[in-house]
Amino acid sequence: MDPLPPMNRKGRYINPHIDNIRRKPRDFLLWSLGYFRDVPFDRVPEGFSYPIPDLDFDPKKPWAMWIGHSTYLLSVVGKHILTDPIWSKRCSPVSFFGPKRKIPPAIPLEQLPQIDYVLISHDHYDHLDRRTVERLHSRFPNILWVVPHGVKKWFKNLEIKRVIELSWWEEIDVDSIFKVTAVPSQHFSGRKTPDLNRTLWAGYVMEDLLTAKIFYFVGDTGYNEHDFKKIGEKFEKIDLSLIPIGAYSPRKFMAPVHVEPKDAVKIHSDVDSKLSLGMHWKTFRLSEEPIEQPPFDLYRCMKRENLDPHTFLAPDPGHKINW
Repeated sequence: MDPLPPMNRKGRYINPHIDNIRRKPRDFLLWSLGYFRDVPFDRVPEGFSYPIPDLDFDPKKPWAMWIGHSTYLLSVVGKHILTDPIWSKRCSPVSFFGPKRKIPPAIPLEQLPQIDYVLISHDHYDHLDRRTVERLHSRFPNILWVVPHGVKKWFKNLEIKRVIELSWWEEIDVDSIFKVTAVPSQHFSGRKTPDLNRTLWAGYVMEDLLTAKIFYFVGDTGYNEHDFKKIGEKFEKIDLSLIPIGAYSPRKFMAPVHVEPKDAVKIHSDVDSKLSLGMHWKTFRLSEEPIEQPPFDLYRCMKRENLDPHTFLAPDPGHKINW
């Protein structure tokens, strides 16, 4: 596989397959002035909901439940895993300003089962929420946090010590139960402008060594023709993929770092995912597409590619699905 992720001369990580991620102040100004605006969206039909198969749920089998945004709760061999947990009302450095939550978490944090592992894809406020991390650490002090390179220092400042830091394609065996591999994504990092791209961003493939079940948490990403095909080549059997489907408009601004549904379908196909579930939509308004647009666009893309919509679902928060 590729060597460590590339950096520029200033010691900042860069995306190897794209030159410009449009994240300078000038780009945000142009967005606010409507420079990147998309053509109007096709209207979501009244009453549309993504078709979810009516299957019997077995709590003894591996299952996944969407909490909201990029937060999933997974159960595998009696262990519970969270991805990019955020229970706060805003994704912001302050509690009184910033994008406000549109839907509540599917389950209160106080009602979570024992959490054993947490996967963090990058350090943006909607994926690494300090208040949520502190609450989880208080309830479950033995959580093992898996983070991209450079993010461990943030946890150290909170006096959280059970943290594993991985770079792309690094892997580690955890408790003789799981193997976790950090895999490339196409995004950026930084909680404030001076920190832009000082830490890495990543997805994760987590393999259950007892039953050979494998799931893939994509994290935030734009699409390219290289990374996801390589992931599909390395992991020949992916049982479940958690793939973002929202925050994609305007495309000229968002495309380098956020997939739209047709790109999400490409990832689903590139890694040959047996089942994929959507995330990164409906919870916070971070872009211009209507908040209920992503599952409709996803459904149309799946039909257009002659793929079974039941292999890539956009479930409502709180819906438990076996995988």
